[in-house]
Amino acid sequence: MEILRTPDDRFENLPGYAFEPTYIDAQGVRMHTVDEGPRDADPVLMLHGEPTWSYLYRTMIPIIADAGHRAIAPDLVGFGRSDKPADPEAYTFQTHVDWMLGFIDALGLRRITLVGQDWGSLIGLRLAAEHPDRFARVVIANGFLPTGDVPPNEQWFKFRDATQKAEVFDVPRFVAAGCVTELSHGVKAAYDAPFPEERYKVAARRFPALVPVSPDDPAAVPNRAAWDVLSTWQKPFLTAFSDGDKIFRGLDGFLQKIVPGTRGMPHATIEGAGHFLQEDKGEELAGVIVGFLERTKDA
Repeated sequence: MEILRTPDDRFENLPGYAFEPTYIDAQGVRMHTVDEGPRDADPVLMLHGEPTWSYLYRTMIPIIADAGHRAIAPDLVGFGRSDKPADPEAYTFQTHVDWMLGFIDALGLRRITLVGQDWGSLIGLRLAAEHPDRFARVVIANGFLPTGDVPPNEQWFKFRDATQKAEVFDVPRFVAAGCVTELSHGVKAAYDAPFPEERYKVAARRFPALVPVSPDDPAAVPNRAAWDVLSTWQKPFLTAFSDGDKIFRGLDGFLQKIVPGTRGMPHATIEGAGHFLQEDKGEELAGVIVGFLERTKDA
């Protein structure tokens, strides 16, 4: 399998991102992660989505680490500083789940607090449901776990079609479209940094096509099985959605209805933020997560 690896100099002098890189071998691919805070503290595993990378969590990582938690923000395979298989067929819903499980195994993570947004929630919720002994809490921020039984909304199909038809996949433009705040030139350049050429963007193009949109999708059966577990999940489960996300709007209410662990939790609505609420209101979201961790520290 041909593996592309973004040159290190693409990641020099990125605004607000001075973290030391850490690399983990996860089932034959090299994954990059930011790993800050006490190594003996319980981990807060922050998973990004499409088409971002750990840069999305740059304002949140110090807040969570300074509160005494181990802040871990990996780059999914095909994104950021992680390896990028060149073959589109290398990327499936299942391989992404397997790669992230390999990452968790390699670091020996236990008592994980999952923070999932966008594809970070799709992958993360599968892992939490399939390996509940590894996870202590869940925070979903603009995310969900689709089974294909109910298709996504029209806004999502517009996004999928745009990503599949674009001759040039303009990553900064797609990220900016999911934000309320205007991104600076430096921030846009940081989101573009992992992708020096179009051939590095295979995963970014592939992700939208992997979302289950019909009941016979390959991911439908394991995702339904995950919901069987989540519908009995008693551990603390928090929703922290924004008020300006057009793709996942309203699904926080569904999660609160279905997942028992959501009951009595201090669910938050982050105002003035879009789909990428980490970019728009990262400090506020980090504060919500730290408060949630403190409130449930004995769970």
